[in-house]
Amino acid sequence: MEKIPVKIVGDSMWPNFHDGQIVDFEKYNGQTIHVGNIIVFPNPNNTNILLVKRVSKIVQNMYFVVGDNPDPTSSTDSHNFGTIDDSTILAFRQNHIAE
Repeated sequence: MEKIPVKIVGDSMWPNFHDGQIVDFEKYNGQTIHVGNIIVFPNPNNTNILLVKRVSKIVQNMYFVVGDNPDPTSSTDSHNFGTIDDSTILAFRQNHIAE
């Protein structure tokens, strides 16, 4: 399993991940993604930016993703751009909650 280090930018995944933190993700090669997993994918509105979000709902290989921060204005996620297709997922991580 190939690990991909990803730098967290911003506070959308707080309190589980912090701005500037480097987090290892597993390269996505079609593995099963579950609700609660965290995925890395290009922002649908600007593919030069990678997003890190938690999967909150899955319907037919389409993923509704959200940030962990309870402030709804802190995250650009599926509330802004809708669902994402599994073909856009670059990496994932099993459920992670701050310790």
